[in-house]
Amino acid sequence: MMVIYMCNDIPCKLPKDAHPRWLLIRKFGKALRFRTRWTIIEYIGNGQKSSKEIYNYLIKKGEKLTKPGFYYHISELKNAEIIEVAKYLEEGGGAPEKIWKLKTKRIVIDLLKTQEDLKLREKK
Repeated sequence: MMVIYMCNDIPCKLPKDAHPRWLLIRKFGKALRFRTRWTIIEYIGNGQKSSKEIYNYLIKKGEKLTKPGFYYHISELKNAEIIEVAKYLEEGGGAPEKIWKLKTKRIVIDLLKTQEDLKLREKK
């Protein structure tokens, strides 16, 4: 296994002149750096899973997660646009439960994209 460090500072500080493509790589790297998040992605697969199903699955797999810790992992995957809410499940008086699905199944980084291509993608 090869480990690449983008900087020596922990937490890593963004360089002032960071390239937009590097920022994209960093976004995915940050979201995918924990084994728990890979387990979530693999469990959702091509289907849909509720927050409760995902949490229970992780606990059965031996993860020692608090609910806030679990929701932090979900949030990081959502912020990186790897997962998204497919729908909400109404279960009585409380907040509706989120049903998750994969938003991104492949990550492709084109090293020759132009600045204009990147700006068009950001506007969508």
